[in-house]
Amino acid sequence: MDDRQLFEIIAGEAGITPLQVEKTAGLLDNGNTVPFIARYRKEFTGELDEVGIRLIEERLKFYRSLNSRKEEVIRLIGDQGKLTGELQEKIMNATRLTEVEDLYRPYRQKRKTRASVAREKGLEPLARYLLSFPRLGDPREEAGKYLNPEKAVSTPEEALQGAMDIVAEEISDDPDIRGWVREYTFKNGLLITTASAEGKPSVYEMYYDYREPVRQVAPHRILAINRGEREDFLKVAIGVDDERIVDHIARRWVKTPSVTSEIVLSAVRDSYRRLIAPAVERDVRGGLTEKAEEQAILIFSKNLRQLLMQPPVKGKVVLGVDPAYRTGCKWAVVDDTGRLLEVGVVYPNPPRQRLEEAMSKFRLLADKYGIEVIVIGNGTASRETEQFAASFINGYSQREIKYVIVSEAGASVYSASELAAREFPGLDVSGRSAVSIARRLQDPLAELVKIDPRAVGVGQYQHDLGEKRLEESLTSVVESVVNHVGCDLNTASAPLLSYISGINKTVADNIVKFREESGRFVDRVKLKKVPRLGPKTYEQSVGFLRITGGKNPLDSTPIHPESYDLAERLIKLVNCSPVQIGAAEMRAALESLDPAEAACRLEAGVPTVRDIIESLMRPGRDPREDLPGPLLRNDVLSMEDLRPDMDLKGTVRNVVDFGAFVDIGVKVDGLVHLSQLSNRFVKHPLDVVSVGDVVEVRVLDVDVRRQRVSLTMKGVGEQGAK
Repeated sequence: MDDRQLFEIIAGEAGITPLQVEKTAGLLDNGNTVPFIARYRKEFTGELDEVGIRLIEERLKFYRSLNSRKEEVIRLIGDQGKLTGELQEKIMNATRLTEVEDLYRPYRQKRKTRASVAREKGLEPLARYLLSFPRLGDPREEAGKYLNPEKAVSTPEEALQGAMDIVAEEISDDPDIRGWVREYTFKNGLLITTASAEGKPSVYEMYYDYREPVRQVAPHRILAINRGEREDFLKVAIGVDDERIVDHIARRWVKTPSVTSEIVLSAVRDSYRRLIAPAVERDVRGGLTEKAEEQAILIFSKNLRQLLMQPPVKGKVVLGVDPAYRTGCKWAVVDDTGRLLEVGVVYPNPPRQRLEEAMSKFRLLADKYGIEVIVIGNGTASRETEQFAASFINGYSQREIKYVIVSEAGASVYSASELAAREFPGLDVSGRSAVSIARRLQDPLAELVKIDPRAVGVGQYQHDLGEKRLEESLTSVVESVVNHVGCDLNTASAPLLSYISGINKTVADNIVKFREESGRFVDRVKLKKVPRLGPKTYEQSVGFLRITGGKNPLDSTPIHPESYDLAERLIKLVNCSPVQIGAAEMRAALESLDPAEAACRLEAGVPTVRDIIESLMRPGRDPREDLPGPLLRNDVLSMEDLRPDMDLKGTVRNVVDFGAFVDIGVKVDGLVHLSQLSNRFVKHPLDVVSVGDVVEVRVLDVDVRRQRVSLTMKGVGEQGAK
């Protein structure tokens, strides 16, 4: 498959033109990053977004890997002197790796098998005799010609069995048979799960006697069943009509009438049951698992993107609290810029429960620093700590204070990291965690990039997924969000900078070190002086790095320096100057401008001109600010307060295949099942809700004993009308 064919195939899969694929592939092959291409090379790609570009990148990688394997297989078969033109054509036309491997199977070096042992005993000619399907003769008499006691062939039956083993392996190696059985099993098989020998009580009890058509099993059930099998609670098998499959194979391999037909039919049965069926079951279950993992990674990625895109709460002095019982609640006060002011610990919860002392300390902090929001992590003792905070707020009269619960997933990972130790060398891990919790409200993105994306707790079965594939996907999500938002070159941390297009960890550290030693960046050009930051890195990264109050007003915008001349000509076109960037006069002038007409006059691409106009109108725009902010509270509920038909507001904490978990201010998150998300049909919860959404829900059921709350969004507020 040459590049032209490859581009055409990918174009068909993506629903775009081969030229778009070709241009995008060229940009990727030249070392350009996906965010850079999506933002600054729109004319080349036909304005493909990141999703489209990443799809091309992924399919290019797949097909190039497939081509490489095809070439290797052709070489390996050729080295054996067994490559025919027809076989080579079949291999070259294969579109899936399983097809290539099926075609290679008969020629692959095998470990010792029953068939290989039979060949060593000289029984290959007897197998050929069986497959010649003679009308006359006695197979047992023919088998007698191959007796060889020295090689453990002492009877005609042993000779025939060896020949049948050879036939069975040849049938098993037939790529057409393998493909047909695999497809038939997927389309017609049943996934059957039963309890393991002990049948112990577990979370997998619903699968102790369960069956469902293979093609219909939901991805999250596949992952749950796999885990149950690994933990030895479940036995799993695929049930299928064996006789129907054996009949199909027999029609391909058994000729009648013949004196060897029944013998070959026995080999067919043996081939299927001993060789084909187990392998196909592994293939089918492997395919199901692969698709389930892809779905889980997709869900995790979408949830992570929404979590990272939560709008920052700026200009607030925050008291962050890392809740606990015995060791006390560590707290940290950070100012409106995120600078740490003070840390400490209080004991409002059992077993010490020094409530008045904790109240007094919070009053002192509120008076001293003008605290506006208390941020509580959602870990152990969070609801008890929430109750304490609500009581404090209701008794504090100096100013209005709100509180909010935030996910503390990954806070412990960060607080024990080398990065946290460098950032706060004088604090213990719980103190660092309290700072992280506070900053998650002020700027979720800047804080969460310090944590391994796998540790943020917004997926399903993420611990069951392939680490490499998951890490690649989540890293691309973080990279996408960071570049979409951009960052301030003079304040961004090294972890944040390391996700900027083209910048690796070493360069990010060098930028911060250079900034500390040489002072703030006054223009983007100074970035070129950073060690290890070469021309390609500068090109890829500079547009996503902003400088506020620098020498050149354009440095505060997402406009790439390569387009500064065009931007200046555009500004001149509307009779303005660069110092007016973002001002009302320039916005008014730009709003009246037709991008297509301006592009024509300036001899530039329409997409680039359109982006420049948007950047000049809103130079400091943070796309996160367009999204709804977090739900701030001043009172708390308990599960005992909940009643069916009670209407509440809550924050979506996680979205999975079967529904959404919503924090409604009680000890556990309530579940809005897929069937309760809307009055209309919902294919997937992500079509209706996202992590961080503030939604209106109604209580359906409360199970205090099992600590479960069932919710609905049907007919409640705006969500019910979606």
